[in-house]
Amino acid sequence: MSDRESMVFAPTGFGSVTGVPNLPEGFTDTFRSRYVTVDGLRLHAVTGGQGPGLLLLGGWPQSWYAWRFVMPTLARDFTVIAVDPRGTGLSDKPADGYDSATLATDLVRMMEELGCPRFAMVGHDVGMWTGYAMAVDHPGRIERLAVAEAIIPGVSPSPPLVDSRRMNDFLWHINFNRTHDINEQLVRGREGIYFGYQFATKAATPRSIPTYAVKYYVDALRDFDALRASFDYYRAIDEIIEQNEVRRRHKLALPVLAIAGGSACGDSVAIEMRSVAEDVTSVVIPECGHYVPEEAPEALLEALGQFLETNKTSF
Repeated sequence: MSDRESMVFAPTGFGSVTGVPNLPEGFTDTFRSRYVTVDGLRLHAVTGGQGPGLLLLGGWPQSWYAWRFVMPTLARDFTVIAVDPRGTGLSDKPADGYDSATLATDLVRMMEELGCPRFAMVGHDVGMWTGYAMAVDHPGRIERLAVAEAIIPGVSPSPPLVDSRRMNDFLWHINFNRTHDINEQLVRGREGIYFGYQFATKAATPRSIPTYAVKYYVDALRDFDALRASFDYYRAIDEIIEQNEVRRRHKLALPVLAIAGGSACGDSVAIEMRSVAEDVTSVVIPECGHYVPEEAPEALLEALGQFLETNKTSF
């Protein structure tokens, strides 16, 4: 899509840069919402800045908005692209295609359309699953990969079904989300209870994520297709496991930064990535929970600044 076409079809209102709460001062002077169509799928991306391409890919149950605190600083040195992948935010919500291979192809094609055939990437939560798939399935496209706060299905052994209360609070949503139909029936009309609980229990403290942000994420999931698609990411896990059993046969050679909250995944992200990548640097942020870009934006920027600056001119 050309810049002119993107401007003609630029989204406005809820979910776009003109319809989300409490953006950093001057945010819309740098960033704008745009639609990018790839293979018939319309994706919403928020773009701005100058320099090499940097893709920001969030996780469940969030959207591009999760990156709002770090985007302005990153845009000083990079063309920042924060995307709503299929099924989230203002992007299309098809009935299928939530496996890592399909998502990886979506985003590599999107970056091509945006003039960034090679780029750096930061993936959080489910975005870590997709980032790993992109690096393996499309070698040479990602120059440096930063990942945060996830375990990748099919890479490491599944956690025990019965574990500590803390581990149960942290992971029980995975099996719940994988079920069919019953989860929509239980959550629809109670989105605030279900998703509010996720933010309250996975952050370092129940109030680490601002109330206005939780409300925004919950309101976006009141749309039935958005709710269904949020579960479809987890319903694709069987397929993702099969894909990753093939991917893990060869280790990644590109530089990888493993990021975790000290109150959440801790050392497990680095352990996970060292099993599939040769060059892994680890950062664990103290007193930070699962939602690193919102809970500890300054610490995240410091870690990314050192990691991305090392080889910025190569992509």
